[in-house]
Amino acid sequence: MRIAVIGGGPGGLYFAYLWKRRHPDARIELFEQNPEGATWGFGVVFSEQALEFLRADDPDTVDAIAPRMESWNNITLNLRGESVEIDGVGFSSIGRLELLTLLQQRVRASGVVPRYETQIESLDQFEGYDLIVAADGLNSFVRRAFENEFGASVSHSTNKFAWYGTTKRFATLSQTFVKTNLGTFNAHHYRYSPAMSTFLVECDAATWQAYGFADKSIEQSQAICEQVFAKTLDGHRLISNKSVWRNFPWVWNERWSHRNIVLIGDALHSAHFSIGSGTRLAIEDAIALAKALEAESDIAAALARYQAGRKPIVQKLVTAARTSADWYEHFSEHMKLDLMDFAYSYITRSGRIDDARLRAMSPQFMTRYEASKA
Repeated sequence: MRIAVIGGGPGGLYFAYLWKRRHPDARIELFEQNPEGATWGFGVVFSEQALEFLRADDPDTVDAIAPRMESWNNITLNLRGESVEIDGVGFSSIGRLELLTLLQQRVRASGVVPRYETQIESLDQFEGYDLIVAADGLNSFVRRAFENEFGASVSHSTNKFAWYGTTKRFATLSQTFVKTNLGTFNAHHYRYSPAMSTFLVECDAATWQAYGFADKSIEQSQAICEQVFAKTLDGHRLISNKSVWRNFPWVWNERWSHRNIVLIGDALHSAHFSIGSGTRLAIEDAIALAKALEAESDIAAALARYQAGRKPIVQKLVTAARTSADWYEHFSEHMKLDLMDFAYSYITRSGRIDDARLRAMSPQFMTRYEASKA
C-alpha cells in the first residue's frame, strides 16, 4: 500500500512513524509546506496522564518525550491580587518545536524521509496513491478542496487571543484575570521547559476594540499586554512568534473520509486550548486510523471503521471543549464573583466535574470552598 501523508504536525508525523514502524515494507511519504525547523507558538500542554495513553502501544516514544516535559499537580487562579490553588489537576507540557523535533527524529529513524518546503497545489499529484492522510491543520487545503463531501463546518469564537512566550517560570498552570479601565484580560501561563513558559493572552471583543488592537502592530500589542500583566511577568518580557490576534476556529467534519482521502487532527476537528487536548487528539487519531487499517483488508471499510469507532469519543471531548470555551466567552462576568465562587465556577465549567468528583479529586480545594460557603 502506498500512502501519502500531507502535513508535518504531530498527527501527520506520528501516523507516518507508526505505520512505517509496524509495516517496514510500506511505501509512505510525508509532505510539509514549511521548513523542517519551523513552528509557531511555544509550549503545548497535555492533561493529567500526559502521554501515558501511548505507553501500551509505544513505550519507546513515551520514554523519549517524557523526560523533556514539565509537570505539576495543581492549577493556580489569580484574581484581584488573590490566589487560590486547585489541587489534584495535573498537567504536563513540552515545547511545540521540541515535540516536533523528537517526532521528526523517530520518523527518519523508521525509514520515512519527509519532504519539507513542499507546497501542495493540487490533489491530482497524488494519483496512484492508495491512501491520502490529510493532517494539514486548521486551514487544511485538503478539507477545503472537498468541503461538501466532508460535511465541513468552520466557525469562530468571539474572544481574541495572542500566543506569546516568556522567560518567567511559573510553578503551575496558572490563569491570571485582570480588569483595566478599558476592559478585561485573561492570561493562560505555564512553564514548558526549565527556562521558558507559554503566555497566552485572551480578551473579549469589546476589550480588543477599546484598546484599538486592530490598528496596532505586533510589537505595540505585545507592549500593551506586558503592561496589563506587569505584576504577573515580574520584570520579564513577552516573546513573540507570529503572535497576532486570532479568534479560535471551531472545525468539524461530519464525514471523516472521501474516496481514499481521510482527515486527522486539526484538519478534522478542533478543541479549545482551555482543555489542553489538541495535540493529544491528533496523535490518538493517528493511532485509531492505523488500527482501523490493520483491522480491515479494504481501505473503504477501514476508513468507515475509523470514523465509527473514533467519532463518538471525539464528539464527547469537543462538546466539553465548547462548554469550556463558552465560560471564557463570559469570563468578565465570572470575575465579579468572590474568589472561591469564581474558582468553583472555573473548575466545573465543562460540566464533567460534579461536587462528588471534585471532593475526591481536589480535597484541599473543596474543604476550603465548602468552609467559605459555611
